[in-house]
Amino acid sequence: MKINQKLSLFLLLTVLLASLLSGCAKATLTPTTLTDGMGRTVTLSAPAQRVISLSPSNTEILFAIGAGAQVVGRDEFSDYPAEVSALPSVGGSMGKYNFEQIAALKPDLVLAGALQTPEQIKTLEDLGLNVYVLTNPTDLDGMYKDLQTVGKLTGKEAEAEKLAASLKARVDAVEAKLSQTSERPLVFYELDGSTPDKPWTSGPNTFISTLIAKAGGKNVGDALESEWAQISQEALIAQNPTIILLGDAAYGTTPEQVAQRPGWDAIAAVKAGKVYPFDDNLLSRPGPRLVDGLEALAKLIHPELFQ
Repeated sequence: MKINQKLSLFLLLTVLLASLLSGCAKATLTPTTLTDGMGRTVTLSAPAQRVISLSPSNTEILFAIGAGAQVVGRDEFSDYPAEVSALPSVGGSMGKYNFEQIAALKPDLVLAGALQTPEQIKTLEDLGLNVYVLTNPTDLDGMYKDLQTVGKLTGKEAEAEKLAASLKARVDAVEAKLSQTSERPLVFYELDGSTPDKPWTSGPNTFISTLIAKAGGKNVGDALESEWAQISQEALIAQNPTIILLGDAAYGTTPEQVAQRPGWDAIAAVKAGKVYPFDDNLLSRPGPRLVDGLEALAKLIHPELFQ
């Protein structure tokens, strides 16, 4: 009798365990439906386990939320974090992608970005692939939402929420420091100085301008009409920025070269030696490293508050 009771109890526990596991499996396989940046409805039957990223910011987001092991391919320009280099590249140079290779990698999600055209998105769809277009955010709140969106697509919601919270805390810490001053130094951010008498810079309504302001500075480019524009040497000298940041440092531009440009020795930043190389990837890629960029900007613009 006791043996039969034990057997019955064992069978009952087995059934309950199987039911629980079945319930967990069903919960995991609950479809996720989201509207992407092109207004398309995208449904995944389960969190994506084989992802191809078509933009550097998307790639950085995937790795930052802990979904790096789920990435099976990336665009040619994705180079951070370092382990990304081991992944196969599916192109991207001159806006061209290897669609055959993308299909061969058998992704269950292609995470596209703002640089892909509607025609390219349709080509990917015609291959039977799930494509989600993650458009560039216009502010930090938008970047946090992108983290959460990619978290939902890859089953990393908790990790994405945790990352967003930690990034917000870092931004709050910067803002707390900056609340101690009302000074707003004038900053010139150089994107391309290959034509020294008319360098390219970031104008109004850009992420670079927004983060310079958030870091306690004022962007020289805000006086221009276009988001990306050239500024004449005369106009730059007239504005007389107190800080110059070289977003083109990766291409070989140095503070020493800037100091030797004809006429630039009249600029306050050059006179004071406040011409600094800057990692443009921290500002041009709308991913979690934007907060790294904000912190770096704030320390250069207001070093007295971060000693």
